[in-house]
Amino acid sequence: MRKIFIITVASIFLTSCGENKEQTVDQVLASNNLELLRSKKEELSNKNQQIIKEIKLLDAEITKLDTNKKIPLITTLPVKHSEFVHYLELQGNVQTKKNVLVYPEVPGQLVKVYVKEGQKVGKGQALGRIDDGGMSNQLAQLEANANLAKTTYERQKRLWDQKIGSEIQYLQTKTSYESQMNAVTNLRKSMAKYTIRAPFSGIIDDVIKEQGTVVAPGPGAEIFRIVNLSNMYIETDVPESFISSIKKGKSVEVDFPILNKKMLSKVRQAGNFIHPANRTFKVEIGVPNKDRSIKPNLTAKLKINDYTNPTAILIPQSIISENAKGEQYVYVVDGVKEEKGVAKQIIITTGKTQEDKIEVLKGLTAGMLIVNEGARSVKDKQEVKILQLVAK
Repeated sequence: MRKIFIITVASIFLTSCGENKEQTVDQVLASNNLELLRSKKEELSNKNQQIIKEIKLLDAEITKLDTNKKIPLITTLPVKHSEFVHYLELQGNVQTKKNVLVYPEVPGQLVKVYVKEGQKVGKGQALGRIDDGGMSNQLAQLEANANLAKTTYERQKRLWDQKIGSEIQYLQTKTSYESQMNAVTNLRKSMAKYTIRAPFSGIIDDVIKEQGTVVAPGPGAEIFRIVNLSNMYIETDVPESFISSIKKGKSVEVDFPILNKKMLSKVRQAGNFIHPANRTFKVEIGVPNKDRSIKPNLTAKLKINDYTNPTAILIPQSIISENAKGEQYVYVVDGVKEEKGVAKQIIITTGKTQEDKIEVLKGLTAGMLIVNEGARSVKDKQEVKILQLVAK
């Protein structure tokens, strides 16, 4: 009995001594004691704050004593003025105002076709003829009557000039002659419609109706297609926001990818009407076509010069960052000495872009050194080492 009492007292003593020892997190969690859990959390938080303070003190002292600390390596670009030519890139189709279908003016049988596809023709040249239904015979009769009336009139006029005969006879012969001539003129005009002529100089692109076909005016009765490839142009739609910058005379770079052909041209006409559906206006660009390789409806890529600044500051878009306020910034290097300097953050205002370059309107001045490679890894007021000065 005495042995049991001694063992119990010893157990109580050991337990009491163990409570004075620091408990682990696992032991606290196993206790399910709310007060004990809160106490342990507060204890650890205090220790953590103390450790952070001590680490900062150590870092500061290491920075002072460590002569071999790692300095970011960068390359720089000098800020300078250069010409900036900005282009609006669009797409358009080649057109010509001299691309027409030729229709008959009168009904009848197409008795003659004088041209073939690909043939060059001049303005007014006869392309074909429609049967006039005997009107040529009528014309011959009218011309004979007109000649007789002319002879009678001239004789009567000579007599009248000599005061021979009556005035009424003279007037009758004159009226008869003029009437006959008017009839001849009118019939010739009517007969001219039976000869189909080229409305302008160009090339016969298509002979649609064959000789012997009966034709008549109206839809579906076209006989020839004639085009003129020397007066071509490209038409494209330009957003209304460019109406003040894209005007007649602006330079344009024209690229025909299919032909592997490029050329320089100008805006020959800028529309004054804004289309309400897509808020655009029409622009025409003239296309020289001496070799006639450019065809109607060919697709072209256009670069229209809409802005030029002869003293612009241009930098790569890739080095620009943005802060939480939405402001754009770059780093410049100050106090350069023995290839080392200090990075300084500069807020900038940018303008138009072209390919990988962007125009800087505010923030930079000529002579500054901008951090190029390594711009994403430096911080404001951080010491940096210039690996290479990139002169671009």
